[in-house]
Amino acid sequence: MPAFTKVGLDALLTPENCVVVLIDHQPFQLANVNSHEPTMVINNVTGLAMTAKAYGIPTVLTTVREESGGYIFKGIQDIFPEQKPINRTYINAWEDKRVVEAVRKTGRKKIVFAALWTEMCLAMPAIQAMGDGYDVYVVTDASGGVSVEAHEMAIRRLVAAGAQPITWLAMAGELQRDWARTKYLADVARIFANYAGATGVAVAWETQLLRASEIKGA
Repeated sequence: MPAFTKVGLDALLTPENCVVVLIDHQPFQLANVNSHEPTMVINNVTGLAMTAKAYGIPTVLTTVREESGGYIFKGIQDIFPEQKPINRTYINAWEDKRVVEAVRKTGRKKIVFAALWTEMCLAMPAIQAMGDGYDVYVVTDASGGVSVEAHEMAIRRLVAAGAQPITWLAMAGELQRDWARTKYLADVARIFANYAGATGVAVAWETQLLRASEIKGA
């Protein structure tokens, strides 16, 4: 099994080399998230989902016992209206062959995971996927645990196992990489403005200045 490249250009995410897996972003799971402010988890996973959509990254949606735990957050479902989440009974999503097959079909070896809860629904599939030869990235601020300690210990465990922690905003910057690449720029600016807080304000300000400069120079 080849070693995970943790440094160098190949260690960075691109729109062409990764797949996003969103696990159990549901009301029941969110109700006992105490590691983060719940509304920020919703904000961050929505920003992550919109980023994946903007860059054309394959995204797998999965829920656990949605008949009792509730459907995936509407904001996420609205981003992928054509996709029905894979509804499981396994706590570990990677034990569900449908999830594994959905990832395998993309042909990509870098998986970006986000899940509720970190200590179970994120840790278990991420660790198993690494054992199957995938490079794993975990979006810490689009995930959450039942306590600060539960979340932090899970992230420590994942890092020790070889996963790379990342935030959704850091991932967006990594995908964009160069502001001269204008293909996704309008979408990225919109996502930042709506979900990136102060960063969104700064981007909006810079965009206004650029537009004013272009008009003046016209």
